[in-house]
Amino acid sequence: MGLLDRYRQFEALTEEEVNAGKRAEAAARRARELEQVPPLDLSRTTWPGVPPPDVVGAITFAARRGLHRYADRDAGALRGELAARHGLDAARIVVGDGAAALLESATRALVEEAGDELITPWPSYTLYPLMARRAHACPVPVAGFGVDAILAAVNPRTRLVALCNPNDPTGELVPLAELRRLLVALPERAVVLLDEALRDYAVSEAVDDTLTLLEDHPRLIVFRSFSKAWGLAGLRVGYAIGGPGSEPLLEALAPSLGVGDLGQAGALEAVRGHGTLARSRGARVAALRTELRDSLRELGYDVAPSEANVLWVAGPGGGALAAKLQRLGVLVAPGAALGDDTRVRVTVPHTPELAGRVLRAAELARDL
Repeated sequence: MGLLDRYRQFEALTEEEVNAGKRAEAAARRARELEQVPPLDLSRTTWPGVPPPDVVGAITFAARRGLHRYADRDAGALRGELAARHGLDAARIVVGDGAAALLESATRALVEEAGDELITPWPSYTLYPLMARRAHACPVPVAGFGVDAILAAVNPRTRLVALCNPNDPTGELVPLAELRRLLVALPERAVVLLDEALRDYAVSEAVDDTLTLLEDHPRLIVFRSFSKAWGLAGLRVGYAIGGPGSEPLLEALAPSLGVGDLGQAGALEAVRGHGTLARSRGARVAALRTELRDSLRELGYDVAPSEANVLWVAGPGGGALAAKLQRLGVLVAPGAALGDDTRVRVTVPHTPELAGRVLRAAELARDL
């Protein structure tokens, strides 16, 4: 096609039609450019970077010192460091193979009979219904993330309330005052499992504000993880904190042979040598989260408020949006498996450059 022929093809088109065609060509050209770079995986909630060198060194030293020996079953050094960090008695802390394993152990220990119910807001962490069934309890997902929705589902069969706070995948946070209201209103036999794996990304409250509730509410157990902002997911280390009198229950949640020596060494060095690491990462992500959320909204996307390292995003087509973004080199978690097929979960990137890449892909996906 010659130059003159190229321009003659536009003579019968309106200006709006010409511009639409040019936009489509530009979008296709940018899409081809994005296909030439490695995919950006934002489908996981773990920290994407490697641990600090001295944490890796502590793990290496523990391995060289002797994998032929059993680890400390009680994780005494790590529990002591965590107790000092949170200002608690070490007997009120148990270390386990990740927060997820401790949550499952707590569910099995607390379910008294088949048919007991576990209430959880929905969408939320997909482990909760599964761990209820494994303990022969009935999962009761309730729509919405507020305290009133939870209380409306409470009945004599209610044994557990599993609350992911901030919530995965929506990013919502139940604030301290509302948590207190929930604990006061629940019946005596109901226990709250408060999953705070993403707590370091919340900036509207201090990270340990919720621990103040433990003194007055013995039916609360708080779960924390080294897998997220701490960036030690491969070690599978987490811990649970209870109030006064919770010591026998917490002891029952501990792994029979303790947490592996390498996991203990890595988590201990992280706490001792990098005590502010998780919070500093959380603050960095929170700033990028706000900018990315606002920019996505300007592009026409529906983005829920978030206090986590994820954004719960609705765009054209729900699951189709995940497929479009994947074609553009950005991997996100489709919402269908997480409780809402109209949305996708986007993990907030940890650099402005990567956030910019997400925005470019989102703009292209909108026009595809």
